[in-house]
Amino acid sequence: MPVSCCGSFHHGTSPRRLVRTSGFRPCVIQPSASASSAGLRMSRTAQSLGGVDDRDEEQEDEGEDLRDGGIPCIINRGGLPINEETWEQMWRHVARIHPDGENVGKRIWATSDLPKIPIPSVPTFQPNSSIPQRLEAIQKYIRDLQYNHTGTQFFEIKKSRPLTALMDIAKEMTRESLPIKCLEAVILATYLTNSLPSVERFPLSFKTCFSGSHFCHIVLGVHSGGRFGALGISRRQDLMYKPLEYKTLADLVQDFQVAYQRYWHTLCKVKIGHYVSHDPHSVEQIEWKHSVLDVDKLSKEELKKELDRYTRDMRLKIGKAAPSSPTKDRKKDVGSPLRNPASPMRKNSQSDRRSSVERKPSQSGPAADVNGYQIRV
Repeated sequence: MPVSCCGSFHHGTSPRRLVRTSGFRPCVIQPSASASSAGLRMSRTAQSLGGVDDRDEEQEDEGEDLRDGGIPCIINRGGLPINEETWEQMWRHVARIHPDGENVGKRIWATSDLPKIPIPSVPTFQPNSSIPQRLEAIQKYIRDLQYNHTGTQFFEIKKSRPLTALMDIAKEMTRESLPIKCLEAVILATYLTNSLPSVERFPLSFKTCFSGSHFCHIVLGVHSGGRFGALGISRRQDLMYKPLEYKTLADLVQDFQVAYQRYWHTLCKVKIGHYVSHDPHSVEQIEWKHSVLDVDKLSKEELKKELDRYTRDMRLKIGKAAPSSPTKDRKKDVGSPLRNPASPMRKNSQSDRRSSVERKPSQSGPAADVNGYQIRV
């Protein structure tokens, strides 16, 4: 079925997905805004090419559409194929947010001769491939899926789900090959790096402020061979993939902060989770917010100190995580040696999390700027 999110037309990827399905691959190229002044055109262009996913972690309520900077994001909660209600809701949303309004939908439905969109292949590795090469191949696959600009998130990600359930969603992403947003990319990158035991993974999320509104973004931090990097997807090239070459976590966070400054966003908060288990069948939950740092209230030295402390804590927990071999004198009441020891990275209680400042009470909704546009990165 011919579908487009940006004025370019595409064929559906599966003949079984008619009317009730999402068999299409939107293009990542956004249309230019038809604003009356150069200032408005620049503002809307920055808005459409920003790089933050439409999920504000502090506004996650089940059954509610999540918002980012005041702009709603539709979540496909019915699975795939997409049901008729979500399908129609998606098209209504496209008509609201697209500069051409309802005309873009009419053009798509009236077009039959559309180019076929290639489906990327899940990366495979040669035995002699290095860790940086494998991470780069994984990032290329994520990038080839393209960023989802439709305003509808195709895969529902509930952070409270056990890891094994999230890995099942990642498998579905590889089967469907649909465009994704940044939280989906984190789950997919976790799945694709499970076979790399020497690579530690942790969620790394950012909260920024622009023109009175707050925006959230998340990537998967990686640590291997004494170097840090990141995997993910974004509207902006410098807010997703970071090669495995940063000596410290502070250097990695600083690079993201500088990137945000290019788009006039102020980095307000950084959230760092625990290292994620490599066991795809684990029933443990991902610890998304082990350390919460209020960047705008910390000096550069204080921020570096907190990030270095996190790195030391994770290194110590890895050392404690290595289980010893069962000895002959093991007592029977100790427990079965066949039982896998729980990962200490996710056994910490809520009191083990650190925050640079106490959480403030929720503030009033973000105020839009005078022109009604937001730079969404």
